[in-house]
Amino acid sequence: MSIAENAGAVKVTLPDGSQRELPRGATVLSVAEAIGPRLAKAALAARVDGQVVDLTRPIEHDAKVEILTEKNPEALDVLRHSAAHVLATAVRKVRPEARIGFGPSIADGFYYDFEVDRPFTPEDLQQIEREMEAVAKDDESFERRVVSRDEAREIFADDPLKLERLEELGPDETITIYRNGPFTDLCRGPHVPSTGRLKHFRLLNTAGAYWRGDEKRQMLQRIYGTAWFTKEDLEQYIHRLEEARKRDHRKLGRELDLFQFHPVSPGAAFWTPRGTTLYNTLVEFVRERQLRDFEEIKTPLLYNKALWEQSGHWGKYRENMFLVLDAESGEHDISLKPMNCPSHFIYYGSEKHSYRELPLRYVTFDVLHRNELSGALSGLTRVRQFQQDDCHVFMREDQITEEVRFLLGFILGYYETFGLTATLKFATRPEQRIGSDEMWDRAEAGLRAALEATGMPYELKEGDGAFYGPKIDFDVTDSIGRAWQLGTIQLDYSNPERFDLTYVGEDNLPHRPVVIHRAVSGSFERFIAILIEHFAGAFPVWLAPVQVVVIPISDDQAGVARQYGAELREMGIRVRVDDRNETLNYRIREAETQKVPYMAVIGGREAEGGTAAVRVRGAGRKQEVLDRRALADRILEQVRSRTLQVGFEAAEAAE
Repeated sequence: MSIAENAGAVKVTLPDGSQRELPRGATVLSVAEAIGPRLAKAALAARVDGQVVDLTRPIEHDAKVEILTEKNPEALDVLRHSAAHVLATAVRKVRPEARIGFGPSIADGFYYDFEVDRPFTPEDLQQIEREMEAVAKDDESFERRVVSRDEAREIFADDPLKLERLEELGPDETITIYRNGPFTDLCRGPHVPSTGRLKHFRLLNTAGAYWRGDEKRQMLQRIYGTAWFTKEDLEQYIHRLEEARKRDHRKLGRELDLFQFHPVSPGAAFWTPRGTTLYNTLVEFVRERQLRDFEEIKTPLLYNKALWEQSGHWGKYRENMFLVLDAESGEHDISLKPMNCPSHFIYYGSEKHSYRELPLRYVTFDVLHRNELSGALSGLTRVRQFQQDDCHVFMREDQITEEVRFLLGFILGYYETFGLTATLKFATRPEQRIGSDEMWDRAEAGLRAALEATGMPYELKEGDGAFYGPKIDFDVTDSIGRAWQLGTIQLDYSNPERFDLTYVGEDNLPHRPVVIHRAVSGSFERFIAILIEHFAGAFPVWLAPVQVVVIPISDDQAGVARQYGAELREMGIRVRVDDRNETLNYRIREAETQKVPYMAVIGGREAEGGTAAVRVRGAGRKQEVLDRRALADRILEQVRSRTLQVGFEAAEAAE
């Protein structure tokens, strides 16, 4: 009998293209069992027609099915979501009065929000973690059930946070609950088969979190945790967290005297002399790389709302802009610019352009302001005042492929200078967007074709594009394995229409250009934060605010040390002479603490012989006596080559 004739059967198509026939209503687990007992034992969840579901979900129609095991990245999200439920189960045992909020999986872990009478203490977390281990050991099944709205109201009668969420569900929306042992939650799932699958986890910390993210609502207590499939993965992650804490740019920024913040200007950094040197060195490097192929311009910082209405930001972004009172109108209809795009469009449109000029690449380093919530501010990674290496490319449509290839090489080469590796993501149209579907079809097709022409692998991020166009994002991995979203290439067909931008074509008629929005560092502030943590404050010589400290052993050599410092300064080397009335060991130790690449110690013999006893950062007590000019030449070579290594082997390799 064929499947069409057998109304009680469904056809399941597996990833390899093979098919299985099963009774209608058979569970996803039965698919795994039909394939083999080993797969059934390893199965954690499944993807059915693209949707991740529990193994107990019945299959009611012909479908594509993929069984998910520990090898699938999606399975880790399912495990972590289940870990959040195990956490809530344990909290209810330790603090029965706790009212429950939400408990999703997040990058690298999970959290759950609770409304409690007093905050959780570290001792509470230890007790809760022990209870989680007991729940996991009990191996309680995760049972999914579809319920009516009235049933759900009764089940969660004592949980006002859940009742509030329940009332927001649409009239036709399926309401599901999950139960494991004594704990029941309003949840869409999916979950692993049972709590026993959770073996390697750790509770990390607690934090306050407003209910629904609304600062006008009550403050909840959020418990963060992490979960992994193997003990090794968990230990590696905990090690990365410990490394991240040691490398925290806020801590190192204070210790290395790079920047500071003050309540009088929240979200805006005060850069110290050393921090300013670091900042300017980075900007100069970007300028140098862009000198030949880009044109730098400066544009105003204040604009009235007419510009933002034309660009579409006034309606979609105004709450993130700093508005200024217009003395004439008495209205807050002037804004500090939060981005450079519209000002570049205005500048381009102020003159006529020929097709022969294109592509035109305008780059700007102007100060920008965005009105971030005070609670969201975090060191240099989330600020209100910042600068970007912001570029907009105006080009013909037939230049897209070559321009994307050029920009990809430019951006990846920039990251390589710092020892950063990048992966690419292609983001398509979001739900909230401007422009017609036809325009988006052209933009997505053009950018995808250009990306694929490079031959580089990429990940598809559906619905994650900018509101005006699709984009290529660069996720950069640092020295301890963390990913940071930095650069972007965004293709824009919409704003050339909004601003009526044109160029004169070969046919002597006006044509519409296409625009690429390009950023490499993101913001210099955030990029410096990443570099501080990437290098743990031990910058390569070319970036280091102080490249060498000259230390005379006694006052007798102080004059020689100061003269050597002056000579180094004349050569363009950033030097500090430490001739304070402190012990030699104290001054050396301070230079090491400040992570200065080189220490040139000058004693009696060195002063007479034109040499220095040179110590290299990180080499301990090891030192090498060198001609002072040779030391300067080696430092200059490391600066010229921008080598990442510090030491004489690095200089010799660069030569």
